[in-house]
Amino acid sequence: MASNIGMMDSAYFVGRNEILTWINNRLQLNLSRIEEAASGAVQCQMIDMTYPGAVPMHKVNFDAKSEYDMIQNYKVLQEVFNKLKIDKHIEVNRLVKGRPLDNLEFLQWLKRYCDSVNGGIMNENYDPVERRLKGGKERNLKGSLKSSKSLQANNLHNLASGDAAGINKNTVSKQGKTGVAAASSEVRALSKEITDLKLSVDLLEKERDFYFAKLRDIEILCQSTKVENHPVRVPVKLQSLHLHALLV
Repeated sequence: MASNIGMMDSAYFVGRNEILTWINNRLQLNLSRIEEAASGAVQCQMIDMTYPGAVPMHKVNFDAKSEYDMIQNYKVLQEVFNKLKIDKHIEVNRLVKGRPLDNLEFLQWLKRYCDSVNGGIMNENYDPVERRLKGGKERNLKGSLKSSKSLQANNLHNLASGDAAGINKNTVSKQGKTGVAAASSEVRALSKEITDLKLSVDLLEKERDFYFAKLRDIEILCQSTKVENHPVRVPVKLQSLHLHALLV
């Protein structure tokens, strides 16, 4: 049904004031601008009025201000569309920006769709205020229960790990002293290891300098006029040490 509503349909020639009047009368709201419906909550409740109970209103946030919260509302709406087999893709990224034209076009389409389902007749048995309040209470209750469970879990974890402050000051104090002593011992061990490494490095550097000096003496001797015509074989070990010294 939704796919039959093209851009040249008369739905897209409905004015802004008529759309706002339709929303305010149906849902007992007091919107004055199209952008106020950018959160997606209004659209969710319009579908809920058209298909009573189809939308999980406890997931709809009428106080959504951030783009993240608005996107959650549109996710709920798209899931309902898929469930009801409404062939309509929601341009969420454009709608959450609050652009008047984008939101007006979507609301024009929504009005045309809802009117095609209910003939433009308001559902007198639907109480939009009560539905919003009920959904809000359920959402707050679930949020409170979730927070309470999370808090209980944290408390249990703290109790199990001995980190709960104020439960046993003596135990905490002893654990603190033990921790400090263990840390100090580890620091001392690491300091000793660092000192040993420094000594090893110093010895290696002295050894390197010694062999480098010997190799330099040999080079100077080889370049002298006395032995320049006599080939001298330098041991492989000295050659490798020379190369290593140059690279270092």
